[in-house]
Amino acid sequence: MRPKLIVGNWKMNGSRAVNAALLEGIVAGLDGAKAECAVCVPAPYLQQCEEALKGSPITWGAQDVSAYEGGAYTGEVCAKMLSDFACRYVIVGHSERRAYHLESSELVARKTLAVLKEGMTPIICVGETLEEREAGQTFDVVGDQLGTVLELLPLEAVAKIVVAYEPVWAIGTGKTATPEMAQEVHACLREQLKARSAEAAEKVAILYGGSMKPDNARELLAQPDIDGGLIGGAALKAQDFLAIIHASGMPHE
Repeated sequence: MRPKLIVGNWKMNGSRAVNAALLEGIVAGLDGAKAECAVCVPAPYLQQCEEALKGSPITWGAQDVSAYEGGAYTGEVCAKMLSDFACRYVIVGHSERRAYHLESSELVARKTLAVLKEGMTPIICVGETLEEREAGQTFDVVGDQLGTVLELLPLEAVAKIVVAYEPVWAIGTGKTATPEMAQEVHACLREQLKARSAEAAEKVAILYGGSMKPDNARELLAQPDIDGGLIGGAALKAQDFLAIIHASGMPHE
């Protein structure tokens, strides 16, 4: 059994005061949690997270990274800077980066390598738009997105990644893929990993990132290939985030 992993993606939200209260609330409610949990926060708040969460069960990470190691890239943050704050995870290829910053799968693959080189774990996001789903292109789209990354990875690195399936049409729209729809894509991604390394495919966590909430988390997390969640809005409320974390340890009826 792969351990469940619940990762909060704060996106461009937070302040020092708000973060302090949120982190305190999450830590206080973790007793009995069976899932691993992490928060991926805006870069300016990494030091705050490091100080607040050190010694706690919660790990932390970043929402993006430069593909370059350093140099004249104004505004960018390189992997070595993130590891300097003891980040464990780095999100790469989030749908918002692909859509608003026109990031290609090739760039996502280079960012993945940069994260791995610094000993951190990349959370590689893949997902289709509503138009692509309605055109029956879901498996081609997510397969190409993940495949581009896998092509660049050394075989021994495949087991060191996390994959997150985020149907773009189900993020912030009020729409949610049914557990069966999500499982179908997760199973396809697992088979793609298995084609590269059967051993790695059994270890790699595949998270669901399509508006997981307290009221649907248990059913989604009960699916055999859904190993956790990449949580957006619900990660900004301690009570909701904790409900999802604890749902991963509950039996599904």
